[in-house]
Amino acid sequence: MRWQGRRGSRNIEDRRSMSGGAIGGIGGVGLLAVLAIGYFFGIDVTPILNEVSGQGQGRGGEVELTEADQQAGQFVSVTLADTEEIWGRIFQQQLGATYDPATLVLFKGVTQSPCGNASGATGPFYCPLDQKVYLDTAFFTTLSRQLGAKGDFAAAYVVAHEVAHHVQDELGILEKANALRQRSSEAESNAISVRIELQADCFSGIWAKQAEAQFGTLEPGDVDEAMNAAAQIGDDTLQRNAGRVPAPESFTHGTSEQRQRWFANGYEGGDVDSCDTFGANRL
Repeated sequence: MRWQGRRGSRNIEDRRSMSGGAIGGIGGVGLLAVLAIGYFFGIDVTPILNEVSGQGQGRGGEVELTEADQQAGQFVSVTLADTEEIWGRIFQQQLGATYDPATLVLFKGVTQSPCGNASGATGPFYCPLDQKVYLDTAFFTTLSRQLGAKGDFAAAYVVAHEVAHHVQDELGILEKANALRQRSSEAESNAISVRIELQADCFSGIWAKQAEAQFGTLEPGDVDEAMNAAAQIGDDTLQRNAGRVPAPESFTHGTSEQRQRWFANGYEGGDVDSCDTFGANRL
């Protein structure tokens, strides 16, 4: 992915120099198992990680950003800027509307959001209450080393996916879907969540296609990196890697095959109408 030296976004809120505390190390299958708890059940498992690792290091106070931190921040800023330009044009041309970009919060360790604690345990997420994406770029290391999704475009896909939730929010889809989830059983709520997430994957595919067409930033193998990332974070794959038998009724993001297919739908279709997961009979 060609991103160096390109325009960054102004909608970055960088909290990394004032960290709420970094999470200590935990390796291999143990990390996957603990992350899976937070991923599947939507809870903050920071206390579990702290107990296992002997408490987080550097809690509170000012944190010095490393060169890697600086580069990761620039990478996210450029990726976010691309999403802003792409979705601004799509809203104008396809929907006759104006796109209001999200703010992306960079943090290290732990920070606060109106939707609860943001941490390395919760992973990247979008909070509709303040319309911000929360991201600890250390997740990119987890994505590559622990989850097997390597490459800068895999990391860009993560950013694009979270921004896609903001797109859903802008379109009024997220509010309606979440309201329906609150009135549903747990199994029905999970099924709605899967449709939300697969649509975000599809919107990410649209972003990838437009980034290729508008900016020429994609390099050979980039789409494969995104497809691999989609596969590695499928519910069935994550559950197997955490030592569990996949339980479809507990899925909240979709299977590896579904996530790849809906990303491909967006990439090949190129328009919002190709991403109607809520009207699809087959996911």
